[in-house]
Amino acid sequence: MAKKKFKGLVIVESPAKARKINSYLGSDYKVLASMGHVRDLPARAADIPLDVKKESWASLGVNVEAGFEPLYVIPKEKKKIISELKAALKDADELILATDEDREGESIGWHLAEILQPKVPVKRMVFSEITKDAIKLAIQSPRELDKNLVSAQETRRILDRLYGYRLSPLLWKKVAPKLSAGRVQSVAVRLIVMRELERRAFRTGTYWDLKAALTTAAAAGFEAQLVTVGGKRIATGKDFDESTGKLKAGADVLLLGGETAGTLRAELQQAQWKVSNLEERQQVRNPSPPFTTSTLQQEANRKLGMSARETMQVAQRLYEDGTITYMRTDSVSLSEEAIGAARSGIEQRYGRDYLSPDVRRFQTKSKGAQEAHEAIRPAGTEMKTGEELSLSGREMQLYSLIWKRTMATQMAEARLRFQTVTIAVGNAEFRATGRHVEFPGFFRAYVEGVDDPDAALDDQEAALPPMQVGDTLTCRELETVSHETQPPARFTEATLIRTLEADGIGRPSTYASIISTIQDRGYVVKAGNQLRPTFTAMAVTKLLEQNFAQLVDEQFTAGMEQTLDDIAAGQAQSTPYLKQFYLGKDGLDEQVKSHEANIDPRQACTIELEGLTSKVRVGKFGPYLVKEHNGESITASLPDDIGPAEITDEIADRLLEAKQKGPESLGMHPDAGVPVYSMVGRFGPYLQLGEAVPDGDKPKRVSIPRNIDPAHITFDQALALLSLPRTLGEHPELGKPVKAGIGRFGPYVLHEGKFKSIPKDQDLFTIDLAAAVELLKQARTRAAATPLRELGVHPEDNQPVQVFSGKYGPYVKHGKINATLPKETPVAEVTLAQALTLIDERAARGGGKTRPSRKTAPKATPKAAAKKTAPKKPPAKKAPTKKETPKKPPAKKTDKEKPS
Repeated sequence: MAKKKFKGLVIVESPAKARKINSYLGSDYKVLASMGHVRDLPARAADIPLDVKKESWASLGVNVEAGFEPLYVIPKEKKKIISELKAALKDADELILATDEDREGESIGWHLAEILQPKVPVKRMVFSEITKDAIKLAIQSPRELDKNLVSAQETRRILDRLYGYRLSPLLWKKVAPKLSAGRVQSVAVRLIVMRELERRAFRTGTYWDLKAALTTAAAAGFEAQLVTVGGKRIATGKDFDESTGKLKAGADVLLLGGETAGTLRAELQQAQWKVSNLEERQQVRNPSPPFTTSTLQQEANRKLGMSARETMQVAQRLYEDGTITYMRTDSVSLSEEAIGAARSGIEQRYGRDYLSPDVRRFQTKSKGAQEAHEAIRPAGTEMKTGEELSLSGREMQLYSLIWKRTMATQMAEARLRFQTVTIAVGNAEFRATGRHVEFPGFFRAYVEGVDDPDAALDDQEAALPPMQVGDTLTCRELETVSHETQPPARFTEATLIRTLEADGIGRPSTYASIISTIQDRGYVVKAGNQLRPTFTAMAVTKLLEQNFAQLVDEQFTAGMEQTLDDIAAGQAQSTPYLKQFYLGKDGLDEQVKSHEANIDPRQACTIELEGLTSKVRVGKFGPYLVKEHNGESITASLPDDIGPAEITDEIADRLLEAKQKGPESLGMHPDAGVPVYSMVGRFGPYLQLGEAVPDGDKPKRVSIPRNIDPAHITFDQALALLSLPRTLGEHPELGKPVKAGIGRFGPYVLHEGKFKSIPKDQDLFTIDLAAAVELLKQARTRAAATPLRELGVHPEDNQPVQVFSGKYGPYVKHGKINATLPKETPVAEVTLAQALTLIDERAARGGGKTRPSRKTAPKATPKAAAKKTAPKKPPAKKAPTKKETPKKPPAKKTDKEKPS
């Protein structure tokens, strides 16, 4: 019996999309998945074909001598997929490329066509949502592959390869192994470093004012702030110079000190308080545009605490399930069908009063955006809620955010009334402001979040009581309030994304991978939700600024992005631009050659900070302090929780002194009969019970809480901390022990692997079982981990081989075996063959969970540590041997990581 011919072979990137689309197209079509990219630049030397291996450009994977022609190779694990696609194509009347509708998807489609070499017609099918109607429409209205989009994506890939492969080895030699540089990544790190230096240069200013608690004749209360004395405005934070902590030159204001404020308070308490002026103004608020990739990442970070990476992973699942439209978009356009569905839903759910009188449309501002694409919205034409779709967990939270934002776009404007009351008392004036929501409009569905935690949301009601000019008020309480000016806030993921987008650096679809990469490479750590640069980031940024200033300049990087947009629009050519970037005396290649010999590794690893007498040096085991003392260099490790902006001479001297003295014994433990030591390590101050003995059992250690000064900790406090964790009792419902303890991130309660931090208003040593159980109810249950990439199936059991994000970085997983991914291997480019090798090696060592193996410095005993351990000169950095140093770094896909 002859094989059935298919009307068309449809190729998408992922199996989930293939299954969904296949269910809509029926038996006339065969839908298969390419599992992401099918070919790319070589990731390893072993991938380079023998016939070009000896070429001078081979290790780059780009022939810079012949028009920057890329060397594409098909990874071993993709060859089986290619064979399956070729076999299926033989039974199809046409090839339909249905990869994602962005540049990367266009590029994947082009690569498929180049590899498969079809003898049947080739069509490009695009859609922004995976619904039956959208897929049926897309299959009936295909187009040609857009060669301009393909060229733009290829140029981006080549730029990233050249940038990463020329600069990363330089960082390995001059700073530390396994570091990386990236076209967008390095600029993002520089922004974070510059903000940290601004915080370091900041000088605090202090000012005072008065706050009054007042009541009207009707006993309605409100608060008012002092604004003028003797007709002169009181100084506030905006009047201070950040670099001096003093008033700006020419500031015509009155600066109150504590004593002056106290005197004024005593005078005003005896005076009469009267309303001297009343002002009211009406204001309308219009809804924000529907979500783009960037704004979704920002809002999910603000409102849901989701990282950019998690947001994109959850959005990918929602898209592939046919729940939302495509999640990589710069457009704020909504289709007529979507607008109609939203307006119909608003009328049904909220009533006609809440419907915008006219259809509201938004103009896309991004230069590179394509108006044919849509904003991120609920898929389909019914605008179902998350409850109606039976969603749960993070999918429910993110979908609800998208649903509310979309609905709000077609809702009536919100109307607010603002009130300002001025109160005269003696020779001073106080002011109170209020806000009343007269009609909530779109606030019923959605209110945009804010980055400032102290700022009020738009829909918050704070109306003042009724008053008239001339009314006498009663002062119930009058207090003096001291204020200190605050340094510039560190970036959060949301504010960094907003800055990158505003400056035109990178593309919103790449921000998730950029933020993940700078953390994975050790350039940035998260302190709460803030992004804090490490000293490694400071050293690398200094090196790049001093030697390759243009490459980390925001305007230059934004110009590169604009050129890529021009290539995508057919307004610029790829090869001339690549020549300008890489070749010639000002090109990247010549810059690296001319600067490399002049960069001193020791100087590159040394950081001199304003206001710090000691120097900071980046070493093999982390950052450490260096200071000259009596003709000798003394050193001390810097704990991880001290950032570049926080280190002061006082802290540095204390760390250096502690290192010189060695661990301090607080006394002998009454039960164990060994000394209790107070020590400082990489993760901050801690207590240790007894001495560390080589090849012996690890002594018990416990962190010293932040509210206890390590220099003044008592022996009783130490014994109490070493007694942790303490058992509070058995869980009333589950019957297992509930414990309280302290770790690197502070005190916590624990039950069956579920942790919850103990709030500052509760005490670790007095919290009881009932309070702990209530806290544990608030602990978020960890959802099943989402793979970063699906690499394929294991040849022996056909079980999936996947890449996940772990505590110690990315790792590959097969069954119960986890193997850490080497730092020099980017997640986006790890192959199935590489993963299988890592898994086999791990299995040979015993399988199970793993963390990266790394050599650690031998731990000296407390007695030995008391001796002078620092050499007069720190040892010179050892030059890597030929065997240790690969010819070129692995591919750095630093500004993109696309889930397949």
